[in-house]
Amino acid sequence: MTYCVGVIMDSGLVLASDSRTNAGVDQIGNFRKMRVFERPGDRVIVMLSSGNLAVTQGVVALLEQRAQMLQQNIWNSASMYDIACLVGETLREVQKRDGPYLVQHNIDANASFIVGGQIQGERHRLFNIYTEGNFIEATPDTPYCQNGEIKYGKPIIDRVISYSTGLMEAAKCILISFDSTMRSNISVGPPIDLLCYERDSLKVGLQRRLGEQDSYFDDVRRRWGAGLKRLFTDLPDPHWDD
Repeated sequence: MTYCVGVIMDSGLVLASDSRTNAGVDQIGNFRKMRVFERPGDRVIVMLSSGNLAVTQGVVALLEQRAQMLQQNIWNSASMYDIACLVGETLREVQKRDGPYLVQHNIDANASFIVGGQIQGERHRLFNIYTEGNFIEATPDTPYCQNGEIKYGKPIIDRVISYSTGLMEAAKCILISFDSTMRSNISVGPPIDLLCYERDSLKVGLQRRLGEQDSYFDDVRRRWGAGLKRLFTDLPDPHWDD
């Protein structure tokens, strides 16, 4: 399994994904699930993938292969909406090609993507693309998308993130969200790929891969855990009358 999350704010975008892939408890590996397409001054497009690794790699490979062709592709699409449509159509194509064979062998072919970025001439946008190829767009009311093991890291995002949150605050919140997920689910693990994009910059800002020994991530995890324990201790005991 995996965990991917993207957040959109007035100030820009923050996206992150883990790297753990497993097929049972004895087949665990690391694969990067973030793909960045960047042409400074023109566009930045970030894709996060979750689900069947062969399917998601197939989708990314087709998008990269066709990026040099005259047909609609990553580099000539006019809007982020067009990009979301392109990714969804490519996902359907791979599902149609490989899906029947996977089903024959009782293999789950589900795959999904989070796609965020900005193309010159329009605002920055964020989409959640489902395994069927359809998608929804994040809005100021719900300014984030999640894929994979979402339930453990969702509460902190719901409590902290809003459309007015700053980039670094959002990055910090996402890392805490990953910490909560990693503590509760062994199928999610480092390294974590983190990217921050500043609105209208049309270039990648902060991009970092955080391993288990990353000093900042380790400090945040320790402080967050200690802070929760301290806050819990300070809460009053219940005094209920029967």
